[in-house]
Amino acid sequence: MPHLENTVLCRESQVSTLQSLFGERHHFSFPSIFIYGHTASGKTYVTQTLLKTLELPHVFVNCVECFTLRLLLEQILNKLNHLSSSEGECSTQITCETFNDFVRLFKQITKAESLKDQTVYIVLDKAEYLRDMEAYLLPGFLRLQELTDRNVTVIFLSEIVWEKFRPNTGCFEPFVLYFPDYSIGNLQKILSHDHPPEYSADFYAAYINILLGVFYTVCRDLKELRHLAVLNFPKYCEPVVKGEASERDTRKLWRNIEPHLKKAMQTVYLREISSSQWEKLQKDDTDPGQLKGLSAYTHVELPYYSKFILIAAYLASYNPARTDKRFFLKHHGKIKKTNFLKKHEKTSNHLLGPKPFPLDRLLAILYSIVDSRVAPTANIFSQITSLVTLQLLTLVGHDDQLDGPKYKCTVSLDFIRAIARTVNFDIIKYLYDFL
Repeated sequence: MPHLENTVLCRESQVSTLQSLFGERHHFSFPSIFIYGHTASGKTYVTQTLLKTLELPHVFVNCVECFTLRLLLEQILNKLNHLSSSEGECSTQITCETFNDFVRLFKQITKAESLKDQTVYIVLDKAEYLRDMEAYLLPGFLRLQELTDRNVTVIFLSEIVWEKFRPNTGCFEPFVLYFPDYSIGNLQKILSHDHPPEYSADFYAAYINILLGVFYTVCRDLKELRHLAVLNFPKYCEPVVKGEASERDTRKLWRNIEPHLKKAMQTVYLREISSSQWEKLQKDDTDPGQLKGLSAYTHVELPYYSKFILIAAYLASYNPARTDKRFFLKHHGKIKKTNFLKKHEKTSNHLLGPKPFPLDRLLAILYSIVDSRVAPTANIFSQITSLVTLQLLTLVGHDDQLDGPKYKCTVSLDFIRAIARTVNFDIIKYLYDFL
């Protein structure tokens, strides 16, 4: 189909397979088809476009929206009922609570003249959520053609492999179809297809080539790349609009867009600011880091105690051990900094980098700064391990050492200040370098 080839790009083999599976309208199709692949690999778009173009009777249901058995079954039946009823008819809402009722009602609805002698398709998007529902639901949908004795095909769309679905008790095996990730060539072709009519296809293709050169290593998501392409294109065109460069002057166009693409790289996937705010920043040539909440560390969410453990680790890494008495004992008396300042400590500890500290010192500082707000719980050690896994702390030394483990805190001052602010802790007061 020429129309389909122009609409669905770089998915020719998958479209051909699905068309051969669907066959003629009156043919019995495969009872169930399982389509899987990463996000933004075209599963939903290809399936919907194919069913609409071929004008096949189908019901499309998102399993995220229908999070209970009743919602899911009723959504399918009501959409089917709407398909079978004529335009002037007002279809009544169907209620269905069990899968047994669903099979009975499905048989009744598909008796309608408009659905007779043709395959009905039920498409379940985000099918991985079916695993959290009743155990009999997935095997029931897989055998729906057999249970209802009707010409019906259930299509499952998922981001995870079939092996993670298969029940231990066994079930009817669906036809499995894989949608691979788009290659850089595929992305170039698809994104270039969206070119605005006021600019030439070659000009937009050159822009997409620059965009993929910057973002392809960190982002392969077609939706995200399409969003970035639309967002940054006005800036790329700016020299052409102002008459400072021609469409073929790629070097000047690249120099103009490069700093803005680097700024956009900091916010891939995050959506920290809206598109309108981003466009305003580009016009004003403002650094997006100046916007409140745009820094990456404001998005790190840690449990309450993990924040205090991280603060204690930072203090242990950047304060000399001799100064702990001054900072963390209530009745230490007056000690001047000059009295215990050694020659080699004239250099800032922050310039020298973090120093290793033993676990007992970390715990002593932790109990001191948490004070009596909340009693420390027994899972502190597991939280320390989690911080090491997140690479906020580093384990120093070997596992077979006889004394306790030693750690280093790897976070920056800005990061720890942001974390301390969330628990109302003034960390600067406790840092030796800022006395």
